Amino acid sequence: VQLQASGGGLVQAGGSLRLSCAASGLSFSSNGMGWYRQAPGKQRELVATMTSVGSTYYGDSVKGRFTISRDNAKKTVYLQVNSLKPEDTAVYCCNILNSNYWGQGTQVTVSS
Repeated sequence: VQLQASGGGLVQAGGSLRLSCAASGLSFSSNGMGWYRQAPGKQRELVATMTSVGSTYYGDSVKGRFTISRDNAKKTVYLQVNSLKPEDTAVYCCNILNSNYWGQGTQVTVSS
């Protein structure tokens, strides 16, 4: 199983990015997927999840600004991040829910 995140970058406060996580080696459509983030010196934080049937969950700090989606045909989960704040700066990683499979992260840096 491999998960590869991409789409991060340096953006000004208020800006947007679209993060992608491409999966391989698993039955993608049968699995829930999640996005997490970890800022320097802080614990890993759950950002958003989407089950195999499309139910979503968002962390309180990102509700109304971030949107998780998935394309089962492309075996990819997305995270649209809008209205970015400096406190959103972190490495963002994707995960197969209820598993120990984690992808390499993508860095998001938000300047003020």
